[in-house]
Amino acid sequence: MNYREILDQLRAHVASVFHAKTDAKLIYHNLEHTEQVVENAVKIANHYQLSDEDFFVVVAASWFHDVGYFYDCNQHESCGADLSAAFLAEKGVDELLIEKIRNCIMATKMPQSPNGLLQQIVCDADLYHLGSNSFKERNRLMRKEAEAFCSRSLDKDEWRLKTISLFKAHHYHTTYCQNLLNAKKAENLAELERKAEKQSKLTILPSTGSSIKKQTETVNVEKKKKSDRPERGIETMFRITSTNHQRLSDMADNKAHIMISTNSIILSVILSILLRKLEDNPHLIIPTLLLLVICVVTMVFSILATRPSIPEGVFTPDDINKKKVNLLFFGNFYRMSLPDYEMGMGKMMEDREFLYGSLIKDLYSQGVVLGRKYRLLRIAYNVFMFGIVISVVAFIIASFLVTL
Repeated sequence: MNYREILDQLRAHVASVFHAKTDAKLIYHNLEHTEQVVENAVKIANHYQLSDEDFFVVVAASWFHDVGYFYDCNQHESCGADLSAAFLAEKGVDELLIEKIRNCIMATKMPQSPNGLLQQIVCDADLYHLGSNSFKERNRLMRKEAEAFCSRSLDKDEWRLKTISLFKAHHYHTTYCQNLLNAKKAENLAELERKAEKQSKLTILPSTGSSIKKQTETVNVEKKKKSDRPERGIETMFRITSTNHQRLSDMADNKAHIMISTNSIILSVILSILLRKLEDNPHLIIPTLLLLVICVVTMVFSILATRPSIPEGVFTPDDINKKKVNLLFFGNFYRMSLPDYEMGMGKMMEDREFLYGSLIKDLYSQGVVLGRKYRLLRIAYNVFMFGIVISVVAFIIASFLVTL
C-alpha cells in the first residue's frame, strides 16, 4: 500500500474541508493548528523511527483529530474518527489500520488516556504547545475561541486559573516530549502562577482606608475598560490600515518606476539622436537643453521618492524599558543580536500598552514615509507635465523662427 500517496490525498481532503466549512468561531482549532499538530507528530514519530505503517497511523490521526469541530464541538473526537474511517475506507485502507487511527483520535479526548506509543504521540503532538515558546499566543487564541462560542468576554484571571488547572492535570506521555518540553512547560506554568498570585494579592487587600479602596476601584475600572475594548476590531483596524499603507507604497514605487523608465527613454533619444544634429540645427539647442534638464530633474525626484532611508538599527535596554523603540520596523533592530531582539519582543508581547503603542508608531511611520514619497512624486509629475508642454512649445517656436 502506498501510504505516502494516501497521506497526500488525506492532507488535501482535510484542507478542503477546513476551507469549505470555514467557521469564524474556530480561532484556535483551525487548519493552522491541525498543520502544527501534524508537524509535531512527524517530529516525535521520526524520533522513535516508526515503521511506515505506524507513521501513517500517527499522521492520519493528527490530520483528522479536530475536523469534527465543524459537525459537533462537544463530540468532535467521535466525529473526526468517523470521518477518517469513511475517507480511509474509500481509499481501501485495511480495517485494522482504520481502527488504530480511530483509537488515536479518541485518545486526544480530555482528560487524555492514551494506550500505547502511537496514541501517546498523537496526544503529545496535540498539546505540544504547552511546553513551547508559542504557548502564550496559542493560549490567547484558545481564549478568544472560547469567548466566540459563549458570546461573551471571559475574565482573564478566571481563564488563567483554568489554564493552570490544565497544566497541573496534564503530563506528556512520551519520554521524548518529557525530556524536550517539561522544562519550558514548567516555566510557562510558573509565569501563570506568578500572575495569578499577583492578582490574588490585589483582590484580598483590606478595604479599610480610602487610598486602598480607591486603588481597588481604579483596578476594576481599568479591567472593565480592557474587557470592553473590541480587541478583534482593533486588530482588524491595524491589519487593514497597514495593508492599505503597503498597497499605497507599492503604487508610489510603480509610479516612480514609470517616470524613471519614460525619462530614461527620452534621455537616450536626446543623447543618441538630437545631440548629433545640433551642429546642423543650432536653433534646436535651447529646446533640446530644456528637454534634457526637465528629464533629469524628473528622474532625480522620482529616484528620491524610492530611495530608502534606514535608521541605525540599534536599540538599548533603556529604549525597551521606556517603550520608545518600535520593534516592528526592521530599521530599528537589524544590527542587534538575536537574543537582544527576542528579549525586546518578549517584553513587548507581554505589555499590552507597549504592543499597541508599537503598532501605532509603525502605522504613523508608514504614513510619514508615504507622505514623503507622494510629495516628491507630485513634484516629479508636475515638472514632467509642464516641462514636456514647454519643451514642445519651444521646439515649435524654434522651428517656426527658422522658416521665417
